[in-house]
Amino acid sequence: MASKALATTALLLALNLLFFTLVSSTSVPCPPPPKPKHHHKKPPAKAVCPKDTLKLGVCADLLNDLLHAVVGTPPKSPCCSLIGGLADLEAAVCLCTAIKANVLGIKLNVPVSLSLLLNYCGKKVPTGYQCA
Repeated sequence: MASKALATTALLLALNLLFFTLVSSTSVPCPPPPKPKHHHKKPPAKAVCPKDTLKLGVCADLLNDLLHAVVGTPPKSPCCSLIGGLADLEAAVCLCTAIKANVLGIKLNVPVSLSLLLNYCGKKVPTGYQCA
């Protein structure tokens, strides 16, 4: 009877060795490390004007008409069509750049001029944006 118990023990030991060898030899890749959670957002990238600022000189006539209350409605083209496809922030940056570079050729109150042009062309001055 002792030899039967010994044979069973030897068989179980051999099966255990075989089982653990097979299990440990399979290559299982580690899961990817968890991505760190950002509790604060990155500051927005600085907006740039995708248009040639010199072309915005056409906005001078429109602004001049708007500032001097010309009778009738001034034409929205070509100034508004230049900034029409832009997001509000891009349009603001473009017009701000043009105003600061004096491309428009007239002395201006920058925030008023910017707001006037943007509003007339159906855009808004983005919250917190300052033409500086």
